[in-house]
Amino acid sequence: MSQVISSASMPTYDDLPSLMAMMTGDEKHEDGASSTLDALWVLYDQVLSVTPANINDDSRDRFLLSKGHGPMAYYAVLAAKGFIPTQWLPSFATLGSKLGHHPDHVLIPGVEISSGSLGHGLPLAVGVSLGLRLRALHEPRVVVMLGDAELDEGTNNEAIAFAGRMGLDRLTAVVIDNRSASWGWPGGIASRFTCEGWHSADVDGHSHQQLFHALSDRAANKPNVVVAHIEDD
Repeated sequence: MSQVISSASMPTYDDLPSLMAMMTGDEKHEDGASSTLDALWVLYDQVLSVTPANINDDSRDRFLLSKGHGPMAYYAVLAAKGFIPTQWLPSFATLGSKLGHHPDHVLIPGVEISSGSLGHGLPLAVGVSLGLRLRALHEPRVVVMLGDAELDEGTNNEAIAFAGRMGLDRLTAVVIDNRSASWGWPGGIASRFTCEGWHSADVDGHSHQQLFHALSDRAANKPNVVVAHIEDD
């Protein structure tokens, strides 16, 4: 079976709910998946320089899904953009399927990391960003998507501080804020990053225009964070 779908039949954003509906079964984390859908689409449709044709090219942008539980929206977008066949979607989370409850780097084309255990994605993105710098690869962006509750994990606090001190300006964190964190942050999520030297933006997590603008408006010599607020999920 081919690993990509024909560009002549490429789905659009309006097709994503139908693609997600193809994935049946229990424990789908549908609310968590839906909260990421708009940001994922804007990234893959308008921002990231990564395609099925260049997934092994060192010059590609890297996207890391730290919020790896409930990856239905991620799989739908990957299918819409031709990274995986739409025929894979109905097998989601079944025995022998490549599409598990957590995305698998080994099994799924275009997936940069195997994720799902919260608190790992941002530290990994920091390491990838630093590694690209050390290899003099200054153009590729590294974008990591995490949930607000993940910021309770100590590994993320260390990664936020280190990235700010190192001025990793090719790194962008997209935090999906659906108010699921146990403790929260005085002054809001963005303040946790800006005090460590990050450039920040707060946006409506369903507004494609706001997401695109924030993801495009980055600061020099600083890592960037976009906090996507989800008010209805």
